[in-house]
Amino acid sequence: MPGPSADPIELSSAERAVLEGWARRRKTAQALALRSRIVLACADGGTNSGVAAELGITRGTVAKWRERFAVDRLEGLSDEARPGAPRKVTDAQVEAVIARTLEEKPPNGDTHWTSRSMARASGLSQSTVSRMWRAFGLKPHLVETWKLSTDPLFVDKVRDVVGVYLDPPEKAIVLCVDEKSQVQALDRTAPVLPLMPGTPQRMTHDYVRHGTTSLFAALDPTSGSVIAQTFRRHRHQEFLRFLKLIDSSVPKGYDLHLVLDNYATHKTPAVKNWLLRHPRFHLHFTPTSASWMNLVERWFAELTTRKLRRSTHRSVVELEADIRRWINAWNKDPKPFVWAKTADEILETLAAYCQRINDSGQ
Repeated sequence: MPGPSADPIELSSAERAVLEGWARRRKTAQALALRSRIVLACADGGTNSGVAAELGITRGTVAKWRERFAVDRLEGLSDEARPGAPRKVTDAQVEAVIARTLEEKPPNGDTHWTSRSMARASGLSQSTVSRMWRAFGLKPHLVETWKLSTDPLFVDKVRDVVGVYLDPPEKAIVLCVDEKSQVQALDRTAPVLPLMPGTPQRMTHDYVRHGTTSLFAALDPTSGSVIAQTFRRHRHQEFLRFLKLIDSSVPKGYDLHLVLDNYATHKTPAVKNWLLRHPRFHLHFTPTSASWMNLVERWFAELTTRKLRRSTHRSVVELEADIRRWINAWNKDPKPFVWAKTADEILETLAAYCQRINDSGQ
């Protein structure tokens, strides 16, 4: 129960409906949504201290909005007028711009709004529209790609792979295995211009191809060290040769748990027969379209960013030698790759995202 100095909150059905709408509606200002949640929690019998702990705010904030609501009801949750010039843009105009941004397409057939096209449509200035979008975190010019796995064993594979990361078996080494195929030996059509004060490093946008190679890598996430080998082709024969390299590189007293994707070369009869003859190998497959679960992909990103993207090579031999030198330098001072999310956290996040996009009406 509230303390002796706290005003008890009793809501009518109409007030509760309005507050729940403000708290849930995505277009509501975050400050108003928080105040609505405060009042709802207080109306459910929460103390100032309890509501503050639940919402991660101070006790004084809870007390302030409890008192304001007790005196002025719903009107008390609005911001009080501040000194200075009066506002030229009303709340209704703000809501109209935000709703139009989220729910309508531009009339000229564009795929998304720009601040200038919205300014023309709303009768406001371009800078005003930009401020509104920044306040609500809207960036119509950006788009992100995503893909949901359709693997029927998605949940089981997530739990399997995450279990290997977070609770590896005793006397075993976990290795994240994958191939970075079609690594190109590229040479720029003009020399790369060096970094200078006020001028970034510059290179031509066009290039000459000198062939490709494929890099097979096995990352030990605990230490960050990598077993790697380049091959000119990308078949099950090369994968078998790489498995043999792993087998010879890891002491015989350890089982090997390999996290890898569902690529066809990983499941050929020749590979399966070899694995039967080497029982210390155990394979854990990531779900289809979920390569983000394989930590070696993060290491490939390091290789691309720190070596491949800005390098020039005039032959595949030169490219492969350069990659080997970089990997040798990496293994002298490796950095661990730590998996933090539990399987339940991943699945709950995915379920919440699916629910959100399902409710969006898209």
